[in-house]
Amino acid sequence: MTDEKKSILHQGADHSSPYPVSRLAPAFQAPDLAEEVERAESMLSARTSAKLRVIADQIKSLQEEARKVLDEAHDEHALTHAECAFKRLPGKVYHLYQRADGRQYFSMLSPDDWRGEPPHPYLASYRLENDYSWTPLESLDQADDTGDLVQQLLRIDGLGGR
Repeated sequence: MTDEKKSILHQGADHSSPYPVSRLAPAFQAPDLAEEVERAESMLSARTSAKLRVIADQIKSLQEEARKVLDEAHDEHALTHAECAFKRLPGKVYHLYQRADGRQYFSMLSPDDWRGEPPHPYLASYRLENDYSWTPLESLDQADDTGDLVQQLLRIDGLGGR
C-alpha cells in the first residue's frame, strides 16, 4: 500500500471509524444505503408536511381572528361616530336609534322610556366601557371567564399569588 493511500485511511480508534474496519463488521451495500436514504427522506418529507400543515392551520386561525378584530373595529367606529347630544360616560348604557335619513344617534332613553313608541326605529343598546369600547346590552349577561382562565393558568405556572 502506498503512503498516499495510507494517509486516506482512518487513523483513530476503530469504534470511531466512518467505515467498517473489521472483517466481522456488517457489510454495507449500496442498495441498502440507497433504501435507507430514501426512507430518511420520506420521513423528513412527512415531518415537514405535518409541521407545515400545523402552521397553515394557525395562519387560517389568525386570519379569522384578524377579520373579527377588523369587523369589531368597524362596528366600534360606527358607534363612536353616532350622533350624541350629551357627554358619554363610561359605565352607562345608551340606546341607538336611526333617523329616517339613515343617521344613527344615541339616546339615554330606552324604548320602554318612550312607552314602546320611540320617535325613530330602535337598533340596539350598548354600555360604554372604561376603554371607550362598546358592549352590546345582550352581551352583558354573558359571563366572561377570561379572567378566571388567566388566573388558572397563572396558578399552574406558579405565578399566581394566592
